[in-house]
Amino acid sequence: MSIEIYLILLIGLLAVFYLMVPRIAGAFIRYRGKRLVTCPETRKTVAVDVDAKHAALTAGVGHPDLRLKTCTRWPERQDCGQECLLQVELSPEDCLVRNILTSWYSGKYCVSCGSKLREAHVLDHKPALLDDNGQTIELADVVPETIPDVLATHYPVCWDCHIIESFTRKHPDLIVDRSKISAGVQRQVI
Repeated sequence: MSIEIYLILLIGLLAVFYLMVPRIAGAFIRYRGKRLVTCPETRKTVAVDVDAKHAALTAGVGHPDLRLKTCTRWPERQDCGQECLLQVELSPEDCLVRNILTSWYSGKYCVSCGSKLREAHVLDHKPALLDDNGQTIELADVVPETIPDVLATHYPVCWDCHIIESFTRKHPDLIVDRSKISAGVQRQVI
């Protein structure tokens, strides 16, 4: 083979690479992450993971082929028709758990200190939730398919108040409530 043929093949490979990589990377980013969908069979919320690698690879040659990687109804119903994927295909961003939580916390204030909640971070200083018993829970402790019900019955709490409440609950012997001390001093002075 001559050098001209190698050059033409190299240019062809670069063109294919240039055209396919953005589609593959975009599909992988779009379809990764835990999602909440309504199971067509039970009409209940389930948590699913789309096989993002498969979707990305198939997006390189055409329309991404979606299939489930995990579902909270598996392994009992692993042979289902995966009709819930239509919800992911029609609205991949709206069913993503991360986006559901971010939009729920957006514009809310901490019920404990009243400060406006910052954007929900993925790795650190995540806001928490306050239940009716006055205990805070971390988002990581919430079972994904129960998130809509939990968000309907719990209140937003900032990271700082969650840490204080958690420490107080775990180590009550190390906490001194100075508000009670100062109130007692004021009563004695009067």
